[in-house]
Amino acid sequence: MTTSFLETLAEQLSFHLNKEIIISRAEQVYGGDINNTFIFTTSDGKYFLKTNDHAADDMFEKEFNGLHLLKKAQCIEVPEPVLSGEADGIFFIVMECIGKGRPTVNFWRQFAEGLAGLHKQTHPLFGLHEDNYIGSLQQQNNYQNEWAQFYSSRRILPLIEKAFDEDKCSKKDIANTETLCAKFNVLFPIEPPSLLHGDLWSGNFMVSEKGLPVIYDPAVYYGHREMDIAMTLLFGGFDQKLYQHYDEVFPLEKGWQQRIELCQLYPLLVHLVLFGGHYYHSVMNIVKKYG
Repeated sequence: MTTSFLETLAEQLSFHLNKEIIISRAEQVYGGDINNTFIFTTSDGKYFLKTNDHAADDMFEKEFNGLHLLKKAQCIEVPEPVLSGEADGIFFIVMECIGKGRPTVNFWRQFAEGLAGLHKQTHPLFGLHEDNYIGSLQQQNNYQNEWAQFYSSRRILPLIEKAFDEDKCSKKDIANTETLCAKFNVLFPIEPPSLLHGDLWSGNFMVSEKGLPVIYDPAVYYGHREMDIAMTLLFGGFDQKLYQHYDEVFPLEKGWQQRIELCQLYPLLVHLVLFGGHYYHSVMNIVKKYG
């Protein structure tokens, strides 16, 4: 990170916060594989910074908007987004810096209550007023009246077609996926749209200094709430207590366990497009199972 970038960033923060900001130190931290991340110390305290010099120019803007939407819901702790923009050809987002701690005794109950509260935030339609990103992939959010229509036209079909364009699947795979999509209206129970984190794997939550759950790096939209639940189960890292407490607060529809893989089809397609390899078999096994 150059001195010029930090000086420009300090100027933009000073203008945005309407007070002089002096950056005294920037320390790189590690965790993600898409962006560079830092904790920087200023005359106004510590902030968390993500940078990228080759990402889409609106990626951090959409992340900023997603964090703001989750924060506005006031259901679960989310870092306060402060500023997104560009400095010296580098795109960035600045947000509240939350220190890490140890979980409280009731951590998973608090997590479940917060997530359920988030999912109770609803909207007349499935989708969002703007497209955003899941990882580095653009996520289509054009509104739809029905979940089955949204999940097929805005999630599954665009990605299987993208995988085909990149020689990661066949024409027959597309046809089989289309057959599955035609069954979504009978496979999913009817529920109102829920505000979703959208990418809720274990790398996108932490324990705050107060011992509370914090979620970040969202790919928000209004969708079927089983999508968030299934995402937490895809790579592990969540205690079984989360699901027990969630079901007490906001009971899931009967048979939700049988729909987990159906909901995991989307993030697995994302991984197929980004990484290829064994994700092809994971995707097609689900297509064949439900189709």
